[in-house]
Amino acid sequence: MEALKACYGDGSSDSDSESTPSIPSLAHSEVFTPLPPPPISLLDPLKFHGPQDLQIGETIRVRSFPHADGNYALHVYIPVNISSQSKKEIAGILKKVSSREPTLYVVDVDVPLNTLCKNDEKLEQVALGREFHISLGRTVPIRVHQIDSMVSMLRQKLQSHHNFWIDFNKWEVFVNDDHTRTFISLEVVQGGLVEIKKQIEAVNAIYKLHNLPEFYKDPRPHISLAWALGDITHSLKKVVDEEIKQCVVGKSLKKCIFNCKFKGIECKIGKKSYKICKISDG
Repeated sequence: MEALKACYGDGSSDSDSESTPSIPSLAHSEVFTPLPPPPISLLDPLKFHGPQDLQIGETIRVRSFPHADGNYALHVYIPVNISSQSKKEIAGILKKVSSREPTLYVVDVDVPLNTLCKNDEKLEQVALGREFHISLGRTVPIRVHQIDSMVSMLRQKLQSHHNFWIDFNKWEVFVNDDHTRTFISLEVVQGGLVEIKKQIEAVNAIYKLHNLPEFYKDPRPHISLAWALGDITHSLKKVVDEEIKQCVVGKSLKKCIFNCKFKGIECKIGKKSYKICKISDG
């Protein structure tokens, strides 16, 4: 990496968090041969790229928006952590679904879900032990000169909040706008829904002032646990629905899969995270 940077200089901006190919070592040669321009991803692993294929293990993922110099990815969200007592039940459902749909990968980690399902401890730690996000706006590229005003307006608009409980009541399947990935998710349909929708409206207003695309007209707050390549909505939803029905046979249907306290809002711009509002435990 240092050798490449010495030849070509550092990248100027950072954004997407997709992984990139490893960099081969440079061999020494007595004869100087001009090097071709390297892929920009080798100089800066977090650069944006166009809607091109990116190899991850044995899967191909597609990046959703094109590269432009000076662009940084903006994501506004509520951090969510799954309680220890809820992980086992959720892991049980994921294991059953993964056994019937082996193409699933863990969100963000991009590890095959069926590999983790062979070890309960790893499944709970890797797939469910990390921080999840309820998105309050689309993930979009912004220019460097927009960062300060974006953060300032978000803090001003979203600073006054009280503690409330967020209930994840429903297993659901979503597909992204490009129909390139399908997700297994836990959706908020009752507790906390009103408060989260108000936050989305506030974020929409700020996006609009920055000429950024607003969120979906009928937002459905959720966290995503696993994904599969392409649009397999119909088949995956059928599997999920059938497994959920089997799990509740002979049991009382729980009104809530798990819940957590709202503790604040954050936004990530490029590689840097900003606290927008924080709610104390008191």
